[in-house]
Amino acid sequence: MTLLYGHRGAKGEAPENTLASFQHCLAQGVNRCELDLHLSRDHELMVIHDTTLKRTTSRRGKVSQHDAAELVTFDARHGGPGWPQPCPIPRLEELFEQCPFEHWQLEVKSASKVRAARTVQAIEKLVARHGLLDKVIVTSSSREVLRALERHAPALSRGLVAEYAWLDPLKVARHYGCEMLVLNWTLCTPERLQKAQKQGLHVSVWTVNEVALMRRLADFGVDSLITDFPGLAKRTLSS
Repeated sequence: MTLLYGHRGAKGEAPENTLASFQHCLAQGVNRCELDLHLSRDHELMVIHDTTLKRTTSRRGKVSQHDAAELVTFDARHGGPGWPQPCPIPRLEELFEQCPFEHWQLEVKSASKVRAARTVQAIEKLVARHGLLDKVIVTSSSREVLRALERHAPALSRGLVAEYAWLDPLKVARHYGCEMLVLNWTLCTPERLQKAQKQGLHVSVWTVNEVALMRRLADFGVDSLITDFPGLAKRTLSS
């Protein structure tokens, strides 16, 4: 059975990476999610995709230039689907407290050595405090982040995000002790999928928004799909 993850909550239906988006995902009956993390200036884990604020809040500057208390006052509805109420940038902790997902993919973008270490240590601490170690996997396309996970947060499960085929993703995943391979759908051939699953990897494929593609990948036997439209995906795979 193919599992479903809401991409940044329900990115196609609600403002991405906001509490409203994750609640909307849960309301569609999809209880797994994928999200993105950056550290605030005062080292709190904030749920936002870009390093900068412009695309989702129309503010200037970087996430890392603001304290968490300020970031949570910024409305992150900009450029997304229309939404009636303001949608602040959430702290990860707020989502852990309010959204009962059964599994979380937490993606960390590339970062310097120091920042990667700081980020994964903050994640491990928060995840442990909320008793979610068995419900969380930290994913990244950055070797610096995967190295930091091995070195500084070995208790956390890790996954490789692979967008391009120029490096053998299976080899890289094995090298960093990953349990999950998060593949761009264009890389998901039946051969690569079978090879990865033989290696013991859970293969999660993104971003899958078309009905025909959802069905095709489910027929291939992918372990999970990441989608902007969790309600549509749920109905498609149930029918």
